[in-house]
Amino acid sequence: QVHLVESGGGLVQPGGSLRLSCAVSGIIFRLYTMGWYRQAPGKQRELVATITNGGRTNYADSVKGRSTISRNNAENTVYLEMNSLKPEDTAVYYCNAKAPYLTADYWGQGTQVTVSS
Repeated sequence: QVHLVESGGGLVQPGGSLRLSCAVSGIIFRLYTMGWYRQAPGKQRELVATITNGGRTNYADSVKGRSTISRNNAENTVYLEMNSLKPEDTAVYYCNAKAPYLTADYWGQGTQVTVSS
């Protein structure tokens, strides 16, 4: 059974930083493209960042330059570090795992990030 478990969310002041983690089990982690997505109230889920099995990264324009996605294949974990947080970063953040050739697609349960003073 596949599990993606996010952690690290919470309440952060504007300008602050946080690090989200996603612990993955049940898949051959090193083969998968991992990603972080977010969904704000009343909005569609959107891409934040992805990292391929080869380590190539991609970021949404809204977070580019202040976010870093990384992965540890030995620990089956993907991370998202975000700096200079803004109120518009408030959302539920979801971890995603996509198999090669999109043969499988898995999601975590999400972790809430609230940026507010």
